[in-house]
Formats: sequence, C-alpha cells, structure tokens
Amino acid sequence: MSRVGKQPVTIPQGVKIDLKGNQIKVEGKGGRLEFAFHPELKVEHDESGGVIRVDRPNNERQMRALHGLTQRLISNMVTGVTTGFEKRLEIVGVGYQARMQGKDLELQIGFCHPVRMKVPEGLVIEVPDPTHIVVRGADKQLVGQFAANIRRIRPPEPYKGKGIRYQGEQVRRKAGKAFASGG
Repeated sequence: MSRVGKQPVTIPQGVKIDLKGNQIKVEGKGGRLEFAFHPELKVEHDESGGVIRVDRPNNERQMRALHGLTQRLISNMVTGVTTGFEKRLEIVGVGYQARMQGKDLELQIGFCHPVRMKVPEGLVIEVPDPTHIVVRGADKQLVGQFAANIRRIRPPEPYKGKGIRYQGEQVRRKAGKAFASGG
C-alpha cells in the first residue's frame, strides 16, 4: 500500500464535501474547490467519522502512483478551504519594486517598461512594502504556479543576487572576474 494513500483525510468542522461519481467538491470558509479523480479509484466519505479514504483496485504501477497523488490532492483541498496557502517573494535590486495597480500586479525590475501581471481568480496578492510580495489562495497549485510565474520574470542572478526570489531562498553566488596581476 502507498504510505501516503492509505492515510485518511480528516475533515474539520465547517467543511462540506460533495462526492458524485469521480468528482469531489470541497467547500469551506476559504472558498470552493473541485477535482476530478481517476474513475478506477474509489473515494469514500465517512460522514460519521469525518474522514475521506482513497482505495485503489489493484497494484499496477499507475494505480499505486495515483493512489497517493489523489489522497494528497484531496488533503490539500481541505487544507486550502480551511487555512489556505501562501508564498512569499522578495525583490532584491536597486530600484526594483512591486505595487498593486487596481487588480493587476505591476513590477519594475530593471526593464525599460513596468511588467503587469493579471491576478488569477481565487488569489489574493498583497504588497506590504515595495520589495515583498505575498501570494495567498485556497488552491495550492494555483498559488505555487503564480508565484513561480512572478519569479520567472527576473530570477535571481548569481553575481550580484539581483532579482525576484522566494523568501528564505539561498542564491549561490559566483565570484566574478578576477584580473591577473603581471604576466
């Protein structure tokens, strides 16, 4: 058995689960998420115990992989609608900054023009100061993907460390050119 897949997903108070066919919908104070899992997997919702269990029909390689994946995706959905997910980014560089322009995120990061990014539905972007960005939302995949899209615009470079990085990310620095003396 998959170690991850056989763990039951506990459902906290205030979270509603709607299970029809191979479609699961999770609703809570943080929002509403839905997911279509593989039709051969069996997902059971035990309302009295407040848990969801995922079972697989056989031990084929694909079913073993999907077993743990489905359990973890459902677990992330439940966590997302209760507490939510967040990614923090920091901007390093002289004159590099971010700000919210209406519902768009505007970045000035060394290009000749500001870069505007549309914020996807279901995400909340905060800019507490010009050099920090906080991406929050219920969908873990959407939060991570949008944070990665922001970072991809100007990833940290190895010589001066300038660019956009995740908070706490270690950037490996290179020494640069050293001029030889004498010949």
